[in-house]
Amino acid sequence: MNPVRVLVIDDSATMRKLISYALNGAAGIEVVGEAPDPTEAFRLVDTLDPDVITLDVEMPKMNGLDFLRRVMKHRPRPVIMVSTLTVSGAAVTIEALMNGAFDCVGKPSLQDDRTFSELIDKVRAAGEMRRQRRDRGPVPADASHAGASAAAHAAAHAPAGSYRATEKLIAIGASTGGVEALITVLSGFPADCPPTVITQHMPANFTRSFADRLDRMCKPAVSEAVDRTALSRGHVYIAPGGQYHLEVHRRGDGFESRLRDSEPVSGHRPSVDVLMSSVARAAGRDAVGVILTGMGRDGAQGLLQMRQAGARTIGQNEASSLIYGMPRVAFEIGAVEKQVHLTRISQEILDPSRVRNEGSLMCHS
Repeated sequence: MNPVRVLVIDDSATMRKLISYALNGAAGIEVVGEAPDPTEAFRLVDTLDPDVITLDVEMPKMNGLDFLRRVMKHRPRPVIMVSTLTVSGAAVTIEALMNGAFDCVGKPSLQDDRTFSELIDKVRAAGEMRRQRRDRGPVPADASHAGASAAAHAAAHAPAGSYRATEKLIAIGASTGGVEALITVLSGFPADCPPTVITQHMPANFTRSFADRLDRMCKPAVSEAVDRTALSRGHVYIAPGGQYHLEVHRRGDGFESRLRDSEPVSGHRPSVDVLMSSVARAAGRDAVGVILTGMGRDGAQGLLQMRQAGARTIGQNEASSLIYGMPRVAFEIGAVEKQVHLTRISQEILDPSRVRNEGSLMCHS
């Protein structure tokens, strides 16, 4: 199999060399070019036709976001945003993910080898995704707007009126591609949706910007989760990125959030497995579990525990997943009750026709 061909774009010569050295030393990856700014990068995209681009957020002449928009419109391909872990960098990176970027990573550091391994893993996944899309046919030039179109579809088909189904809690897990997927799902939620907890794999400092953006876009209130806070109807809670595991515990007749500072689980902190395992214990059959697009297998075991506890479980289908990794593993081990296209997931979660009969679920396909 041919190596994944990468173009590295960064205004720092030192950072370009660090990234190129790490990627060239990884099996199955070849850096075919480097560019110090978007002007030179446009020329290299045309002449080299790389499979994947790594893109700095803040650069001279044109910022990374403007470059991304132009690439996704004229020469779409997977773009991995490489950002400093700052509030300003996070806000721009979230905007980039909403405009079609494949994923984001923090700036690689010689003091932390994990930053290089994370970049390598995501470059490989991005290259595999491009190969699969080539096998299926050409990617439309307006592919970067797919998330916005799907969100509009979900909002247009959201259940009318107030939410009255039986479930009391919704748990959602996502990774690569999850920003656009979550926008689509939450755009279909009414203002009085059940309390909803989400683990989205993101670096520290990024989830607050993401929650703020969702809060402006969606009908429910959206915020980062805070330790020992009662979970309320009409609210969505995002696990703080890279810092704590988010858990749900019983609190009287309802639930509360708990943030746990412990080792990564399934390779992640926060971990979808940790969240869903806690929901299985706390809510059982009064919950809905959803696994969305993402690399790896995080969330599969936790979702299986939710299904075994009587919860409804939904997986994003392959056709609508940017990366059909987490949903695939969950489906293969029997954790997913039903696979659904992204544009129908909010309807599936909130469908008031889903009633319980003597402890079992009446499923309508």
